[in-house]
Amino acid sequence: MYLHFLRAAALCAALLLGAPAFAEDAPIKAAEAYVKSNLVPWLSDKVLVNAVKAQNEKHASLTQAEIDKLDKQWMAEVDAPQKPLIDSLMKNELSAFLAKKKTEAQGVVTEVFVMDNKGLNVGQSDITSDYWQGDEDKWQKTFLVGPDAIHFGKVNKDESTQMLQMQVSVSIKDPETGKAIGAVTFGINVDQLSS
Repeated sequence: MYLHFLRAAALCAALLLGAPAFAEDAPIKAAEAYVKSNLVPWLSDKVLVNAVKAQNEKHASLTQAEIDKLDKQWMAEVDAPQKPLIDSLMKNELSAFLAKKKTEAQGVVTEVFVMDNKGLNVGQSDITSDYWQGDEDKWQKTFLVGPDAIHFGKVNKDESTQMLQMQVSVSIKDPETGKAIGAVTFGINVDQLSS
């Protein structure tokens, strides 16, 4: 009798713990549909592809120690009055392109940033907290997986805006070769998708 009670309790717990996963399916499906139909098509734009390829070439011989040094410099610059590294990216052609695409998304896209084949930022619509994303899922579960990879972050409530948001990351592929050359992360306002 006690064994039956334990099995029933375990089943109830599994069902209860599984319920949020079903609730999260809807925003993931909506975000996936939006990203694939509205955002992925412009990932083959020459401005984006050429910027990623150029940075891949420029950073081909970077060591991990050099990457770490650049990342520390970026993080120190976030709150500093002078931002030479951050400014060099925020003022490039790709960042202007991404800022324009974010504006055109009319509030659905809250941020967008592009990474090279080492996980370093190439351009972004907004300043990111760090320069190197290579140690995070947004790069590891896209670029390292292959040219058609897509990764969904968790749905989180932004305390300052009270919006439900999630990050969706996608591999960027070279239109000529079909190979992954980098990755992109989109901040998606989940509330906008459901309204």
